[in-house]
Amino acid sequence: MGDDLLPRLDELIADGHELRNMDTGEPLAPVRQKVLSANAYLGSLPIVAALAKGAQIVITGRATDTALTMAPLRYEFGWSARDYDRLAAGIVAGHIIECGAQCSGGNSLYDWRSIPDLAKVGYPIVEASADGAFVVTKHPNTGGRVSVPTVTEQLVYEMGDPRRYITPDVIADFTTIQLREDGKDRVRVDGVRGSEPPTQLKVSVAYSAGYKAVGTLVYAWPDALEKAKAAYCVLRTRFERLGLQFEKILVEYVGVNATHGPLAPEAHDPPEVQLRVGVLSQDRAAVERFTR
Repeated sequence: MGDDLLPRLDELIADGHELRNMDTGEPLAPVRQKVLSANAYLGSLPIVAALAKGAQIVITGRATDTALTMAPLRYEFGWSARDYDRLAAGIVAGHIIECGAQCSGGNSLYDWRSIPDLAKVGYPIVEASADGAFVVTKHPNTGGRVSVPTVTEQLVYEMGDPRRYITPDVIADFTTIQLREDGKDRVRVDGVRGSEPPTQLKVSVAYSAGYKAVGTLVYAWPDALEKAKAAYCVLRTRFERLGLQFEKILVEYVGVNATHGPLAPEAHDPPEVQLRVGVLSQDRAAVERFTR
């Protein structure tokens, strides 16, 4: 039946399957009539089946990023569904290279100034073996760098619980990963342990929630943050005078708290601040009026 669950949503809800938002726990039922798409995240098995039939190019539905790397490894080495450690290694390999050049220096905080020739950055390659160990490297004569720090930084990207990196194929324990340099621009990865995959799949659901718009204004020193906050107060007052009501208003002070939020240190008269205001409403006219 593939990844498309939209035709089956009502059936699943009627059968007692509890579809809830993974972040908030809110049930899907109240917004069911607004749903535009619903796609399950599939693992590597459908791709493996296509490869077994001789496919040179596989076009998938919704699949996990890691499945794209896992599938050829699983097919080539014949890993079974209960070969959890090797499957977990395949998932880790996929996680490392799923964002392209991020693991070859493109997203490195460690000594980032010394990463060579990022304008010609090399994309990563996994050289894998049947026992689950693999080497991460990159194309020769390209920029960037593959090192333990660059690979480590990609491993913690969008990781979640390090002991339970959940995929449809297997649950990988990132705390068991062993990394070591294996030559220039080569990092060997082994020791990965895995466990039984979950019994349920994640579903990506999109639904119509109204209209939104975002506006920005930039304020310069002196008193940049104070000016930006005053400008937002002016906006709120104008909203009230115009009778504009929004379901949500998001306010950010870029240069102060937009990236780190409440973890950001207290600002001390920054040289410039961008006020960014976003609004959400079911009333299109109100959102269009906001933009003006």
